[in-house]
This record gives sequence, structure tokens and C-alpha cells, in this order.
Amino acid sequence: MTGVTPWRDWLLHLGVIALLFGLQFVLPPYHYSNLSKIMVMASFAIGYNVLLGYSGLLSLGHAMFFAAGLYGAGLTVYHLGFDPLSGFLAGLAAGLCLSIVIGMVALRTSGVSFMIVTLMFAQAGYLLILYFGEFTRGDEGFVLKENLLRVVIGDWGFNLIEPVARFNLALLLFAVCLFGSLVLVRSAVGRVLIAVRENEQRTTMLGYHAFLYKLLALVISGTMSGAAGATYALLFTYVGATFGAIQYSILPLLWVLLGGAGTTLGPLLGTILMFYLVDVSSGETSSYMLLVGAALVILVLWAPKGILGTLREKKVPWLP
Repeated sequence: MTGVTPWRDWLLHLGVIALLFGLQFVLPPYHYSNLSKIMVMASFAIGYNVLLGYSGLLSLGHAMFFAAGLYGAGLTVYHLGFDPLSGFLAGLAAGLCLSIVIGMVALRTSGVSFMIVTLMFAQAGYLLILYFGEFTRGDEGFVLKENLLRVVIGDWGFNLIEPVARFNLALLLFAVCLFGSLVLVRSAVGRVLIAVRENEQRTTMLGYHAFLYKLLALVISGTMSGAAGATYALLFTYVGATFGAIQYSILPLLWVLLGGAGTTLGPLLGTILMFYLVDVSSGETSSYMLLVGAALVILVLWAPKGILGTLREKKVPWLP
């Protein structure tokens, strides 16, 4: 067991970041904006992958962590006058604190029970958003005004909704989450998480405290998801209850399964493919979800471990 990350892993991931950075100079405005959103959502998916792909815990309530970051940033900026950086830190703290509390309770269960408990907590969070509609504006949501999103550093300032700032800040978040997951999976802690996923009882017999490692995975996952939610609120200016609904717990699951659970780049690939699959099919038919479902069934039959998971199994065994 080693904490050293092979150089080719670093080169692969640095190459992906460099490619994403370079795309901003050649993409047309429509895809430029889409890629900004994709990178934020891929960061959410990376957080989910830490829990599912490397720890084997299937959550049906991850929308609550995304929503915690979303509202932690949005409400503090909108109601309390926080600057964007303070708002982001508030959203990050909300995701961190919620993941600790939920983890202490939900991880006392396992399997289907864990899925149900996380779903119940997420639905409770969604109902709380609706109940306090006077502050959250419920399903209608609220928009952060441009003047609230200006960042000033000395004599220099910029607004977060400027396309260039939005793209590069989304890229920064994605890069931190991507390299964080890479370091985690190649570390001793990551190896223990994988051991817990494969055989929790045997890992416990070896002297590892499985509960604490699963709690750590959930906290890392929830904090990443909260960071994605906070970033979404600040870069795309909209905060609404929709992001706390069940669909935003299912979407990261689909993104991860599509790209390959337990692979560091799978969440990005899955998010890109699902985003454009929905985008293109919705332009052709109102029954686009039927086409999306059919595509997913075909993929599961062809690549049951996801695209990169299957590629790693058959062609590239070193792929993290």
C-alpha cells in the first residue's frame, strides 16, 4: 500500500485540465456556457463518486448536500449581505456540517436501509425549504443580483457572472475536486475505503474502524457536493428548491454509473454525455426521457461498469 501517485496519473489529469482550459478559447458561446455548468455538476458527481465508487455506499439523498451549499451561499449573500467568498465558505461549511450530522445517523444502517434513510433526510430537507418559503422563496426560488456578486481585490475587481470568470472559477472547482479524489484514491485512506467496499468485515478484522472511514468518505463527499452547490449559486445566480428534489439525488448517480463508478474521470465523462444526450434529444422530441432511458439500458448491457470502468477492465488497468 502506497501513497505515491504514479506520474502517468498526474499527466493524464493535468492533460484533462489543460484541455478544458484551452476549450474556452475555441468554443462558441452556447457550448462555452454549457461547459461551465458541466464542470460544476461534474464536481458534484465527483463528490458522489467518492461515496459510491470508492466506499460502496449508495445514497439516494445527495441533493441535500448540494442544496445545503446552494442555500448556504445564496441565503447569506442575498439576505445577510455576505461577499461572494464569504458566501462560498458559508455554503462549504453548510455541506460539511450537514454531512457530519447525517453521517453519524445514516451510517448506523447499511445496504437498502442506508438508501432509505438518506432519501428520507433529503426529502425532509426539501420540505424544510418549502416550509420556510418566506426566506427561501420555495419552488420559485430567487436570483442573486449582479451587484451582489462582484469581487474586489485591491484596485482590481470582476463580476462572477462574467463568462470568463464563470468558466475559470468552475474549472478551478473541478480541478480541486478532481485532484482531491485522485490523491484520496491513491492514498492509504483510499485503499482502506476500497477494502471496506469490497469486504467490510474482513477490513474490520484487520484492525480498521470501518465506521470512521465510511464517515470520512461521507464527509468528503458531502463537502464536495456542498462546494458544487455554493459555486452553482454564485456563478449561475439562481437558488431554488428544485435542486433539493429527488431528481438531483438521482442525476449524480446516473452520471457516475454512465462514466464509470470508482474512476476519477468517470464523473466528468458521464456528466458531459448525459448533459448533451438530454440537450439533443429534448430538441427532437418531448419524449426525450424515453430516449435517454433506452441509451442507458444499451450502455448498461454493453458496459456494465460504465465507460471508463469497462475500459480499465479490458484495456487500461492503471486507470485510476
